Amino acid sequence: MKYLTIITSLIVANSSFAENSISETQKQFLKKYKTHKKIVPPDQALINTDQEPDLSTGFTPLYNGKDLEGWTSKGGTCTFEAQGDTIVGTCVKGSPSTYLVTNKSDYTDFIFTAEIKWEVDGNTGIMFRAQSKPGKKYETVFGPQVEMEGFGFMKGTRGWSGGIYGQACGGWIYPLWLKAHDEARKSLKPDGWNRVTIHATGTKVKTWVNGIPATHWSNDKYLKGNFGLQVHSGKKGTIHFKNIKVKELPKTSE
Repeated sequence: MKYLTIITSLIVANSSFAENSISETQKQFLKKYKTHKKIVPPDQALINTDQEPDLSTGFTPLYNGKDLEGWTSKGGTCTFEAQGDTIVGTCVKGSPSTYLVTNKSDYTDFIFTAEIKWEVDGNTGIMFRAQSKPGKKYETVFGPQVEMEGFGFMKGTRGWSGGIYGQACGGWIYPLWLKAHDEARKSLKPDGWNRVTIHATGTKVKTWVNGIPATHWSNDKYLKGNFGLQVHSGKKGTIHFKNIKVKELPKTSE
């Protein structure tokens, strides 16, 4: 029995090591992002194996379906418009990344979800527990962001939708480059709507894309703030957001 226990432990350890290894197709990014000092080391990355939370009850819509009441645009001149059941963000050439940020700025523990569709390809993301400060020309929005890459990125090999990026605070934090993320990197649909879900409780943050587990990040710095919809800087891009809603949870110290 003793030897069986040891063998079992070794199998589990080896399996865990394999899951936390960088996939062959992702090794090209090691050099590119080596200056991103806040990246969680592969062998220390926590793996999200949970099912996506129930999204059917207890949620409050963050968009009223009529106008952008409750939101403020910050960071640039890219535009956001209320169009029926969607908010449409459009890239303006020459503008820095722009964020449509909730006026409510004390979200702590929550389940957030939204659906995203690219009309014209472009990079985007969901800021959470975000903050802002004065900049040289525009107000700077900073904090953690769940990356959502337009379908053009699927022609490459990165596929980090659902990963966590430190916007204006250090760059990539939790890239989806491990073998454990093989399924997550394939979760984005090239056409139609894509759902992103964020579950934050205390220091623990987990994400899903179209129901597929993506990140599991432990963070003790960004514990309260806004939500924000991003239109990334670039030459073009049109992004639709709908079913934007949140369920606030009792605050935890975990």
